[in-house]
Amino acid sequence: MQATPLAAPNARPATALLLAAGRGERMRPLTDSTPKPLLRVQGKPLMQWPMEALGQGGVSSLVINTDWLGTQISDFFGANFQASTAAAPMQLHYSQEGRDFGGALETAGGIVRALPALDEVFWVAAGDVYAPQFRFSEASRQRFAQSGQWAHLWLVPNPPHNPRGDFGLSSDGLALNLAKDSGLPLYTFSTIALYRRQFFAPPVCDIPCGNPQGVRAALAPMLRHAMDLGRVSASLYTGPWTDVGTPERLAALNAT
Repeated sequence: MQATPLAAPNARPATALLLAAGRGERMRPLTDSTPKPLLRVQGKPLMQWPMEALGQGGVSSLVINTDWLGTQISDFFGANFQASTAAAPMQLHYSQEGRDFGGALETAGGIVRALPALDEVFWVAAGDVYAPQFRFSEASRQRFAQSGQWAHLWLVPNPPHNPRGDFGLSSDGLALNLAKDSGLPLYTFSTIALYRRQFFAPPVCDIPCGNPQGVRAALAPMLRHAMDLGRVSASLYTGPWTDVGTPERLAALNAT
């Protein structure tokens, strides 16, 4: 199935993408009638937490990808979002994977689909991750832009549901593609990252920009390939962080 390309916004290219296309199978029955990113945490939609943080960090244009019940998300937030009275309104643009391809494109496929609307360097965050103290600072984005790396990941200490971790971290700040039995520390990928468009091109990614064919592709194999090339840096984030993947984790956040 092929859809028309995702057009770049009229304003300057977006500097962030928020992933909100997941079905939320493990959250059922809560997600049978509500998309997971709109489930409430501490009185507001889960995805609103990273949206506020992105806006407070200076992001003025945000792409949101959607699939399951995606029109609820676009109907709720509309075309503009203001993170706070001190922040300028943020333009919102939607990459509607469910409408265009009949389903979500997985993480890498969804990012490549949104590339035409994204800047050369951009943030990616997940609409189902709660990290209320993380700061999407423009200084971090500029520092990464000057680094020459293709991606920068924020890793977190391993939560109970991922005790063996995902990636290693070198003493000089490189993300490492380590085997689980390497004996070296591994950390969990928080889903928060900065990317350069070059990451989503050969030799790491062979999906055409804009993903016109709707190719579904996972991100982890591409990250591991780029790590083997020494092109992924990382930082360890130790603030509050929850992957809100089950009703129990959602309930625990709302009980605090």
